[in-house]
Amino acid sequence: MDRLILHNDRIVPLSHARLSPGQAGLLAGWGVFTTLRIYRGKPFEFHRHWERMTRDAARLGLDMIYSESAIAKAIAELARVNDRPEGMARVWFVRNQGGIWADQELRPATDVLVFTRELVPWPAEHRLLIVPHAIYSAGVLAGAKMLSWAQNSLLAERARAQGYDDALLLNERNELAECTSANVFLVLGGKVLTPPLAAGCLAGVTRDVLFEIAPRAGIELREQPLTPADLARAEEVFISSTTREVASVGLVDSGAGRVLKWAVPGRITQGMEKAFTDYVDDKLGPPRD
Repeated sequence: MDRLILHNDRIVPLSHARLSPGQAGLLAGWGVFTTLRIYRGKPFEFHRHWERMTRDAARLGLDMIYSESAIAKAIAELARVNDRPEGMARVWFVRNQGGIWADQELRPATDVLVFTRELVPWPAEHRLLIVPHAIYSAGVLAGAKMLSWAQNSLLAERARAQGYDDALLLNERNELAECTSANVFLVLGGKVLTPPLAAGCLAGVTRDVLFEIAPRAGIELREQPLTPADLARAEEVFISSTTREVASVGLVDSGAGRVLKWAVPGRITQGMEKAFTDYVDDKLGPPRD
């Protein structure tokens, strides 16, 4: 990550930032986070990210004591001082008080931390490994993007150790839910289908944008419960996330020696990818040479 970070109301060197060992959010994973793309020095679609963090914070009893405009401005300034006009930012809101092991020092109710860095390189063709029983869709915090991210990180690490790029997670009903850090889409009969939020998946910001722009591209996109059997019938598969935008899937290992493959990139996947790129350019203007 870059040398300078935002900690509450100050931009400081990473080595100077200090969190309390008794911080409830640190010890219990009590907080929310998001990953932003930085285009042309600006945090992209920050309002959508803020709205989701605010919803998840309410579910977690987390006090968002900072304003949307102040944090957006601070992220842009952090990108500037880190000389990061193109890249990514990770934003954390961490609860300070709560639980019997929290320290009693007078601290803000919530700490904010923001890091920036270069983009993670992703392959042109993703390879996914199915993991059953990885999502419990009826859980109290199902679909929340919170600091307790160890399971997703562990499953992604295991998938990569086996030569895959990500894990494709199934819920308790054997339905497709999401990848560890991306939403999943299937092309069936020329239409794009994606699991509903009731499957336990994250309400991804890029997913949200794709629902908005798909009709302009002449593509029908809708929610529908999906199973591994639908994968076998799919004409194309792609995933979406802030850092990957729209990314083709070329292979899914569904276990028991069954591997599904697709030629990539598919025509509809390319159409969605172009529609998203056009959306970014419409919002921010074309990239400077």
